[in-house]
Amino acid sequence: MTADFSEIRRNEHLPARIASHIGREIAEGRISPGDRLPTEHLLAKTFGVSRSVVREAIAQLRNEGLVETRQGVGAFVLGPQGRGSIRIEQTALRDPETFRSLFQLRMPLEIEAAGLAAIHHDDTDLKKLDDALARMTGAEKWTDQGIVADLAFHRALATATHNEYFLLFIGFIAERISLAINAARAAAILEEIVEATIAEHVAIRDAMVTRDPMLARAAMRSHLIGAAARLELTLDIF
Repeated sequence: MTADFSEIRRNEHLPARIASHIGREIAEGRISPGDRLPTEHLLAKTFGVSRSVVREAIAQLRNEGLVETRQGVGAFVLGPQGRGSIRIEQTALRDPETFRSLFQLRMPLEIEAAGLAAIHHDDTDLKKLDDALARMTGAEKWTDQGIVADLAFHRALATATHNEYFLLFIGFIAERISLAINAARAAAILEEIVEATIAEHVAIRDAMVTRDPMLARAAMRSHLIGAAARLELTLDIF
């Protein structure tokens, strides 16, 4: 069977759409276990997107346990025995209750991650956070690249916990929450939503630098409550 890759429409978050497309090709047998995915350059050209978008899509597939990446070699499809058991299709999250439940899961995970990151982060972790913030606040903050940077920030914070399982689960959820970022941008005045989101991320970064876990937890809690409110989600908050 032959994989069917074609240019992706831009009506949803691009990395998630590309990951979903490749995931279907794997599920339907057009890409077999052990196969190497096309190079980033070729995928970017085929889908009509940038290489950074392709990298985000492959990261999502890796978080889902569909592929493994080998440094300097590429991404390879895993067989069923090597895959993780967690998989949520983007289409399932169009159900409001399913989406609310996933967003609810962010609260304990990301609040705890912020506290651990405050304690355990090193200079490399801080640079990754600052790089993501620079992209969030730069000229591309109004575009899809601003969303990519937002997700990169959350993954960098998860990495700063120095607990690989936080990165695994938060990375997985962050990709799904890309729908939330798009929805929030569509439901409000773009300038207001972007500036509020940036301010919340700066507060998280600044709190983490103090190495005060309670301060970092409070900043993340405030961000998640704000993000939920912008989506008109009713969460159980204690």
